[in-house]
Amino acid sequence: MDSAHVDDVPTRYADFAEFEVRGRTPVYLAWARGVSLDPETCALIGSLPRIKRQPALVFASARHAGAPETEDYARFRDFVHAHWPEIERIALSHATQTNEAKRCAVLLPFLSLLPKPLSLVEMGASAGLCLYPDRYAYRYTLDGGVTRELRPDGADDRTPVLDCALRDGVPTPRTLPEVVHRGGVDLSPIDPADAESRAWLRSLIWPGQQAERVPRLDAALDIAAADPPRILAGDLVERVSDAVAACPQGSTPVVFHTAVLGYLEPPARAEFVRRVARLGCVWISVEGVTLLPDVAEQVPESIRRHKGIFVVAVNGRPLATAHGHGDWVRALDPE
Repeated sequence: MDSAHVDDVPTRYADFAEFEVRGRTPVYLAWARGVSLDPETCALIGSLPRIKRQPALVFASARHAGAPETEDYARFRDFVHAHWPEIERIALSHATQTNEAKRCAVLLPFLSLLPKPLSLVEMGASAGLCLYPDRYAYRYTLDGGVTRELRPDGADDRTPVLDCALRDGVPTPRTLPEVVHRGGVDLSPIDPADAESRAWLRSLIWPGQQAERVPRLDAALDIAAADPPRILAGDLVERVSDAVAACPQGSTPVVFHTAVLGYLEPPARAEFVRRVARLGCVWISVEGVTLLPDVAEQVPESIRRHKGIFVVAVNGRPLATAHGHGDWVRALDPE
């Protein structure tokens, strides 16, 4: 969804059920539908600050506190009401810092077109797992079912393999990028070696997806821990220029972000766009379909109506739509 700030709790949870988790995780589908019809639970969630009412954060906080992963909403509801002080504490002290390395499979086709070497600068970097597109293996399924694979030198059984469908003419990457700098900005950077932080990132993985995503998360965290990125603590609007200034001369600086700008209020988003445009870097955004107005204007109306769709834009020009966790990317012909 485009904004992480929640005013209308029942509607936001109903939308989360319909557009984000239906067909993907039956547990969160049952919880979201249940909450949307439950005034007392909505009131509890509504007592949180607007930015802390997001379904992904509240549900991850509940699971971090020990909520049973059940489709029985009544059992979940009983747990939430019995353990609300603990859930509230976790939600207030944590953030939705989903760090899905598979999003690199969406970024790679566009990174591959840029002059090498690259300096990567991620906004809302969390533990920085999307800063290692050259360290992962990729298995792309093309139109017609043809599969193309890319593997880094020295890859072994521990190397994460990112599966992604390339649709409608998305350029197929032929090589992995040469990355000479990995940096970024986050309000609360995550140490990939910290056990508690790793446990929280696991709680952010949706129920039913752990078998695939937890091993990938753990392997990516090990890669990041062995070669930590340079992530600045602070507000991304205020610090984007500092992060870009750290890029070595002779490289192509690339500022990118995936599902991050929804955590900013609209004036801050607009200011970020103004600042990044002045930096002379490549800017790749992967955000909700209507979140960036200038990008949205270039997207066909038929696509703008689809809540939950992400748009890949390079320097403000939309080139593709994508799955939020990297399952597929589809070329876009703007209006």
